[in-house]
Amino acid sequence: MGMESLYKEVMNLNLMDDNDLKRDTAKTFFEKLNAMDLPEYFNWAEEIFEGLHVKERGDHQAFVWADIATKENSRYTYSEFAACGNQCLNALRKSGVEKGDNMYMMMPIVPETWFTSYACIKGGLVAVPTATTMTLRELQFRFETYPPESILADEIYVDIIDEALKLTNVTPKIKLVRGNKDGWTSYSELANEAGKSEAAKTKSTDLLFCFFTSGTTGLPKRVGHTATSYPLGHLSTSVMTGIRPDDVHHNLGAPGWAKWAWSSFFAPFNVGASASGFNFGVLDGDAYLEAVSTHKITTFCAPPTAWRMFINLDVSKYDLSSLRQSIGAGEPLNPEVISQWKQLTGTEIRDFYGQTESTAMIGNHPWMNGKMRSGSFGQPSFMYDVALADDEGNEITKPDEVGHIVVKLDKWRSIGLFTEYIGNPEKMAGVFINDFYYTGDRATFDEEGYWWFVGRSDDVIKSSDFRIGPFEVESALMEHASVAETAIVGVPDKKYHQLVKAFVILNKSYEPSRELALELFQHTINILAKFKIPRIIEFVPEVPKTLSGKIRRVELRQQEVEKQESGAQSQKNEFFYWDFPELSSKKK
Repeated sequence: MGMESLYKEVMNLNLMDDNDLKRDTAKTFFEKLNAMDLPEYFNWAEEIFEGLHVKERGDHQAFVWADIATKENSRYTYSEFAACGNQCLNALRKSGVEKGDNMYMMMPIVPETWFTSYACIKGGLVAVPTATTMTLRELQFRFETYPPESILADEIYVDIIDEALKLTNVTPKIKLVRGNKDGWTSYSELANEAGKSEAAKTKSTDLLFCFFTSGTTGLPKRVGHTATSYPLGHLSTSVMTGIRPDDVHHNLGAPGWAKWAWSSFFAPFNVGASASGFNFGVLDGDAYLEAVSTHKITTFCAPPTAWRMFINLDVSKYDLSSLRQSIGAGEPLNPEVISQWKQLTGTEIRDFYGQTESTAMIGNHPWMNGKMRSGSFGQPSFMYDVALADDEGNEITKPDEVGHIVVKLDKWRSIGLFTEYIGNPEKMAGVFINDFYYTGDRATFDEEGYWWFVGRSDDVIKSSDFRIGPFEVESALMEHASVAETAIVGVPDKKYHQLVKAFVILNKSYEPSRELALELFQHTINILAKFKIPRIIEFVPEVPKTLSGKIRRVELRQQEVEKQESGAQSQKNEFFYWDFPELSSKKK
């Protein structure tokens, strides 16, 4: 059986309109996939992108790109896209880059990122996506840990890269630049290369992706994925997102992170759909929705940060009639946001869950439209044997008990699961324990199999004898009209170990005040159990985030620790529950 037949099955599955039939077909498909022996060799670019899509739909649009600010745009068919990727691969090979070498990519959202990623897969190179926010110290750590053999960068980043190369005494075989820079090869020269290239003979187990995690806890780890764990493993993501061959899929995400490979690359290309990319500096919600309208996006994936912005805009100004599905990822989405977006567009935001270490693992599948539970992040993908484990490592079978999200490995090892933390056996031993892979996240499930996210294991707040998940508190605050965004963390307290603190970003028509803080305290009292409500509220203009939109709660916690250690006074717009006699109790 050729691998292309698997991709055709997913394409047909996603075209089904009968939700029950779609669910049952997906279950049967993944049961077969989980049980099959993988071929010794697999090259997704050669066998699927070119062997299936270019061959059968070469004139079909594969990719559309636009710049939000300049309105510049370009489009590529599947045949044109493959030719651009092949030109890149030919240039790399002429410079001595060989199968197994790595390619660092520090690029904004531009077509060259897609073409070079394709070249890496076809050539058997290890792609190393690199966020454009990297500091010199972060680059130095990466280059010392995994010296670059080739680099692609935008012109504005080459100086800091050259400095990091000098500090680490590393000389890549080729440095490609989008633009012009002495000592670098301009990407524009690749247009002189041939549009065809020979595919590398890559084994299914060959390393093809190295993701440095965002480093929210400790130094970044190197997550390794193979020629199958992402190209084949992301069939779970293609099914979860429900993308069809005639869709124009858009993911609001940056190339430096795994989510870009998920949703901007493999999810649409696996099924012969059109991917898209919109370059931007600072996210302007109105300008972004205008681009979504102009380019007739049909399936739209964005992080919670963006969805929270969009629901506060006048969405009626934009023609979103092409929008068929809305999808959330990055962090669980607050129920209030999902409800408001549905009122504005008629589409439910189906959020889903996964990690850099996996593909789409748990989520609100397309067949769950109309059956979603407010606040639930869905049900497990049939590709993964997902369970909950208690603190002693025992599987939890009763509903409504908080546990660690784990992937069971005793029956099968999910294709989409990463191979290893490269060069870090200690970390591997810490997450692969007794036939479980520990994700580091906590959740519950109910009697009907719906899952409910609690938070990162290290984000869970321990106050007195209670464990409090930040997401539930954030969701409660988001229901108040004044709140545009919020982040919940635990701050140190001598008596209670930790207190719940809310960092609150207000909508434009509201100003920080004691009266509003009182209103928010009272609001949460009416929704949450008393032990879960915030004891401290601080109004802030922004909260720290990764480039992909995830709140860096670890940074907020560290700020609070440092503030207490320095003896700093409370902030101007910081309010404490016990300072309000109007509340029923002034006690902590």
